[in-house]
Amino acid sequence: MLRPMLRKVRSWTEIWRWATLLFLFYHLGYVCGQIRYPVPEESQEGTFVGNVAQDFLLDTDSLSARRLQVAGEVNQRHFRVDLDSGALLIKNPIDREALCGLSASCIVPLEFVTEGPLEMYRAEVEIVDVNDHAPRFPRQQLDLEIGEAAPPGQRFPLEKAQDADVGSNSISSYRLSSNEHFALDVKKRSDGSLVPELLLEKPLDREKQSDYRLVLTAVDGGNPPRSGTAELRVSVLDVNDNAPAFQQSSYRISVLESAPAGMVLIQLNASDPDLGPSGNVTFYFSGHTPDRVRNLFSLHPTTGKLTLLGPLDFESENYYEFDVRARDGGSPAMEQHCSLRVDLLDVNDNAPYITVTSELGTLPESAEPGTVVALISVQDPDSGSNGDVSLRIPDHLPFALKSAFRNQFSLVTAGPLDREAKSSYDIMVTASDAGNPPLSTHRTIFLNISDVNDNPPSFFQRSHEVFVPENNRPGDLLCSLAASDPDSGLNALISYSLLEPRNRDVSASSFISLNPQTGAVHATRSFDYEQTQTLQFEVQARDRGNPPLSSTVTVRLFVLDLNDNAPAVLRPRARPGSLCPQALPPSVGAGHLITKVTAVDLDSGYNAWVSYQLLEAPDPSLFAVSRYAGEVRTAVPIPADLPPQKLVIVVKDSGSPPLSTSVTLLVSLEEDTHPVVPDLRESSAPREGESRLTLYLAVSLVAICFVSFGSFVALLSKCLRGAACGVTCFPAGTCACLTRSRRREGLPPSNGILRIQLGSDDPIKFVDVGGHSHGCTPLASAPTRSDSFMMVKSPSAPMAGEPVRPSCPPSDLLYGLEVRPLQAQPMLESYSDPGMWLGHVLKSTGLSVRAHSDVTIFVRGNYVVDAVLCNCFMN
Repeated sequence: MLRPMLRKVRSWTEIWRWATLLFLFYHLGYVCGQIRYPVPEESQEGTFVGNVAQDFLLDTDSLSARRLQVAGEVNQRHFRVDLDSGALLIKNPIDREALCGLSASCIVPLEFVTEGPLEMYRAEVEIVDVNDHAPRFPRQQLDLEIGEAAPPGQRFPLEKAQDADVGSNSISSYRLSSNEHFALDVKKRSDGSLVPELLLEKPLDREKQSDYRLVLTAVDGGNPPRSGTAELRVSVLDVNDNAPAFQQSSYRISVLESAPAGMVLIQLNASDPDLGPSGNVTFYFSGHTPDRVRNLFSLHPTTGKLTLLGPLDFESENYYEFDVRARDGGSPAMEQHCSLRVDLLDVNDNAPYITVTSELGTLPESAEPGTVVALISVQDPDSGSNGDVSLRIPDHLPFALKSAFRNQFSLVTAGPLDREAKSSYDIMVTASDAGNPPLSTHRTIFLNISDVNDNPPSFFQRSHEVFVPENNRPGDLLCSLAASDPDSGLNALISYSLLEPRNRDVSASSFISLNPQTGAVHATRSFDYEQTQTLQFEVQARDRGNPPLSSTVTVRLFVLDLNDNAPAVLRPRARPGSLCPQALPPSVGAGHLITKVTAVDLDSGYNAWVSYQLLEAPDPSLFAVSRYAGEVRTAVPIPADLPPQKLVIVVKDSGSPPLSTSVTLLVSLEEDTHPVVPDLRESSAPREGESRLTLYLAVSLVAICFVSFGSFVALLSKCLRGAACGVTCFPAGTCACLTRSRRREGLPPSNGILRIQLGSDDPIKFVDVGGHSHGCTPLASAPTRSDSFMMVKSPSAPMAGEPVRPSCPPSDLLYGLEVRPLQAQPMLESYSDPGMWLGHVLKSTGLSVRAHSDVTIFVRGNYVVDAVLCNCFMN
């Protein structure tokens, strides 16, 4: 009945002891600034160690999502984390002796890793020793020989017992069975271990008793204590008066751990004053010397030289302490012992090694500076400065190293990342110690940069100009608008769409179609220059990123005129196939104006320049037709009996191939003697159509006057402000500012012609405005000479977003010389150097042309075309 109660009390006492010990260790960890959990060795699976979630202030609800785990394969074999509660549990029982050997303390550093964001926490687990090993002697029977003449008080060292436990559970005392001659004395070494020594208390007499059998007991300090025993057999030998004597009772030497095998560390010397065999000294290790010492060192039996046999390793064991005995050859033999300690000096023979605890592998290019890429730990088993490790990476990389704990680093981003500039990084991490010479280790961390949609598509040009001849076929390819995107994947897939301003009258989608995959622009119908000369639209390139990015390009489409319209005769008016009667006064002289044929051509440029020619006449010598004015005059005096004359006038444009039309006049002498101008009025009461035409002509003349005046004022203002133009003045007081032409910039040709036909005798009879102009207005009127004129056209104000065109197209500067046409003037088409003479217009006209800069000069017929950038002046 009493025994169960005592056992129960003992168990409760042990529980209270462990609880107190755990409480002290737990709070001691917090005081030192480092979390430390104590746990007894051999604890069963599932034993609670500590709550890491509570201690690290982690949210228990997010532990599974953040994948809280123990880092390192070795630690993962012994510990695990319960993701539901955040508790650190034992996974497999831990044998402290196998993990830490005879070390006084057994601390296991633990690292915990979480994800999203990537973080690392540190803690320590102290494996508390449990008294699970009993002391053991190397042999069950210990033999000792003692001469009978040994004096009382002499000590004889005995082999000590070994206990795998440490601390209070290690050997705490030795006991010797009771006898009258011997006692037990215990000597404590510098490392704390106990060495038993047999103390002779009374003289021995071999003749009375030749041997003694004693029991030596080793007891540890566990609760309950454990013990081990060995039989000590003491043999009494015959007298040998003097024992060998060492020079000192203990020796201590130091040696580098890099010392080579075969090196003599020390030579021991022991003297014995006896003669003969009793004075011959032999050296040997004491019986309790461990095998690891015997394997590393060799003791010569006669010379006492201690020689190194194998390699030393400071990191495994930094010193060795053992006993050496000196025995003489007497009978009985006498011996003496000394203590020898060999200290190892550390050498920088271990390079640091790098452990990457966790790494991402892939990082988006939008990662903010300071983003953790990898967690790195470095270790160096050397000591002192040889074990101080520094970590570095190349300076040109956008990364940095941050130290959280000793030898614990975080690799973080130090600047912005750009996948388009560099899509991956091979980060070489170098760990170097502070030894002399220093040793280093390299480890490469591979990091891929994932794409983020940070680049909009870009076109090769900001704007495109496309020139399309009219009458094209539907489906023709007009242009290809290619855009590029340096991103990858869906971020680089581009689609194209057509953008049209809402305030435009003409819809671009009715003329063109856009391929959304390739950006190719096709015509959906045929263009007609007379209806549409220019078409402007925008194309948007949009990628498929999230969010998508886009850019636009402006496309200006210019329709080129083709000679697809024949001239149309306005005056004289006649139905197709009918004759236009024209009356002549009797007996008119040469040069009499019969009528003026006026025709227009809906085309522009050269295609709209019309010329007149007499095709058929009974007597061609009687009449003459002005080639460019269309005036039909008498060439000779007309006889009074001239029969009616049928004249066929052909109106031809300057296109290639040229198109023409004709009008047939029936010229006859009238009976009325009053002169009549047939082409201006046919009766005293004008018809309704002629009244409208006269009104249109008047309105046109008034509009031209107003526009010319306004342009002249603007030109003068621009010239006075120092604009880059040359002012040319004529004797009649007329000036013109000739602006520069951008012939090399590929500007389209003029889309209209403004011609003023002048007569030598009559005032302006007709103003012909044909085609469609690009917004050019007259800047200066012609000289007052009746046989020449000049008209300059300048660009109109540009639309919003359009570049300013510095000058009108080449055909916008015209010189008309009707009375004295240019004779034998070749057609020039070349670029000329500044100051080069390009030739004279006939001196009778009083005009000459000098090139002012690079310019193209055209002379066609009796028109000087494209004299922009020329100084035109009177000789």
